[in-house]
Amino acid sequence: MHLLLRNALLTAIAVIPNISLAANPFLPGWEYIPDGEPRVFGDRVYLYGSHDRAGSKEFCDTILRVWSAPLADLNTWTDHGITFSTRTVDGHADDVSWSDNNLYAPDVVKKDGCYYLYAQIVGAPCAVAVSDSPAGPFRLVSQIKKPKDSPMDFGGWSQYFDPGVLVDDDGKVFLYWGGGSSHMAQLNPQNMTEILPDTYQANILPTQPPFNYQEGPSPRKIHGVYYLVFAAGADLSYATSDSPNGPFTYRGVIVSNSGDAPGGNIHGGLAQLNGKWYIFYHRMTHNTVFSRRACAEPLTIQPDGRIQKVEQTSLGFQTNLDPYQTTPADIACVLKGGGYVTELDRDTRPVIHNKNGSVVGFKYFDFGKPASLSLSLRIRGGSAPCRIQVQSGRPGEVPVNIGELHIGADPSGAWRDVTTKVTPIHGRAAIFFSFSSDSPDQPCCDLLSFRFQQSHP
Repeated sequence: MHLLLRNALLTAIAVIPNISLAANPFLPGWEYIPDGEPRVFGDRVYLYGSHDRAGSKEFCDTILRVWSAPLADLNTWTDHGITFSTRTVDGHADDVSWSDNNLYAPDVVKKDGCYYLYAQIVGAPCAVAVSDSPAGPFRLVSQIKKPKDSPMDFGGWSQYFDPGVLVDDDGKVFLYWGGGSSHMAQLNPQNMTEILPDTYQANILPTQPPFNYQEGPSPRKIHGVYYLVFAAGADLSYATSDSPNGPFTYRGVIVSNSGDAPGGNIHGGLAQLNGKWYIFYHRMTHNTVFSRRACAEPLTIQPDGRIQKVEQTSLGFQTNLDPYQTTPADIACVLKGGGYVTELDRDTRPVIHNKNGSVVGFKYFDFGKPASLSLSLRIRGGSAPCRIQVQSGRPGEVPVNIGELHIGADPSGAWRDVTTKVTPIHGRAAIFFSFSSDSPDQPCCDLLSFRFQQSHP
């Protein structure tokens, strides 16, 4: 069957629209896509990334899935199904003959009307695949091939960790990769699989401060400047150059998986959507570094090319959240003191194991000007009673108490609603739930969702 017809038929079967808040995480809550590489093709943004599983004890999966959204409606993300796999899964045939291992951190670029997927296979040669559609599915072309008579084992086992690809304006193609150290080479633009002779460079980004390069190079060309976004531990940092070959100048941190958010690795890339720039990254769940979900934050690229560090929020592609709609707890962007997001089933993702000193926070809501305000929480009690202080804070200000709830111990595990009056909030503010208990080591209350109710004069 012709590839174009095969793609059309499989895509028609696999495409499943999923309406979501487009808050962070912005995909449906049951989907785990880390290491996100956003790419705009036509009038849609496509998210390429690894695929994690809920509650997993290892990084990634043997499948890749593609999600996309129309630029005109970033609230509606479409699942294009399994697009590449190292094993036969759910009717999708095994695409790779030389390995059944997990797939890490892919990238996709367009060249001469085709879409090329570069997929790292753990402990095995990197796969190059092609499709007539940015949604896939992708057909294997080959492994990346080393130059003839090269003394280096280009294309060998364990190479091309976290590949990132740049197709320049002149048609030249640059491949960046590396875990623990960084590498760069040019690809033959005629076949997109061969490393060109005499183009390889090691340590394109230093591992020493201030770079502290670790993994995940993501290249972009913006206003004639070459950007490399990369992971430096829990920081997603960036460097710039006047040439795709470097040298690159360290510019700073864009977003971090540390501080108010659960610590862990980070990986992502830049995309311009409807004239606004976003950084895509992932956040941790399940009290591990393995079950990660896709997030995005807007940012501004200054005239001199600088990007100011952005905070993690619950917003995603929203300007503000609506406090008068039900807010799911799993979009918390502040998790301190032991609480974490977990998945009980496909539709249930609370923040659990909150205990004395835990804080669960959400940024930001627009409350308008209510005359009075009440708050309902969907909770289940734990093995110890606790108090929940409800706090609000405007951007850049210290949060203040606006209410308090007393939650008794409840070994039944049943979800219930509790309601309290709170001090009215006007305008834009974050909401925090601060837990305290006389039994400091005992989980005291799990949070599933909450909603405010208002009245007007």
